[in-house]
Amino acid sequence: MNNQNIISIEGLKKHFLTSGGRFTAINGMDLNIVSAEFTGIVGPSGSGKTTLLNIIGSLDSPSEGKVVVLGKSIGELNVKQAALLRRSQLGFIFQSYNLLPVYTVFENVEFPLLLMNLTDNQRKKMVMDSLEWLGLTDKVKSKPSQLSGGESQRVAIARAMVKKPQIILADEPTANLDAANSHNIIKTMVKLNEEFGTTFIFATHDDKVIGYLKRKIILLDGKIASDETIRK
Repeated sequence: MNNQNIISIEGLKKHFLTSGGRFTAINGMDLNIVSAEFTGIVGPSGSGKTTLLNIIGSLDSPSEGKVVVLGKSIGELNVKQAALLRRSQLGFIFQSYNLLPVYTVFENVEFPLLLMNLTDNQRKKMVMDSLEWLGLTDKVKSKPSQLSGGESQRVAIARAMVKKPQIILADEPTANLDAANSHNIIKTMVKLNEEFGTTFIFATHDDKVIGYLKRKIILLDGKIASDETIRK
């Protein structure tokens, strides 16, 4: 599937109504992303990074233009179809981890699998494989409150990876981590990208993340200011 566009964006605009009138978060964008990229959407707060990630992830829809993700036109999906796309093909990693505090690490990672047609044994194997891969098997029964920030983010990555999605969208995934944990987390994502061919798209302005990117797309005022492939 390499070298095949899995995300195609043409003429994308996104408007929001605010108390001061209409705010344009994305103002005319064309962008293609191919399978197995490790791409960062970089720019200051308010540049449109999170809005773009939300549209790619079918959490929001375009005001104008066309966004096609894995063959699905985001603007044409109904609520059920968008949920199915997220459930089957997309993984999400957030800066706030979004772990469910009353559930164990195992249960948090298992959560995306509960809506899939899997047996208990299949789910257990997938969860344990994901936790083992991220070095978390000793935390299976722990609650989020018992984890460090780095461990919590690794659980969030395990949850995003457990169903082996084609695309993982990561919104400021290192924002709450110190430098050492940030580097460890990004190295883990690089390894996932290289071993499984998972496409990673980050929204970030963290220099630690930017140093690992293979492609850097800079947004300013809702437009692409530069698009650079980084040779390692």
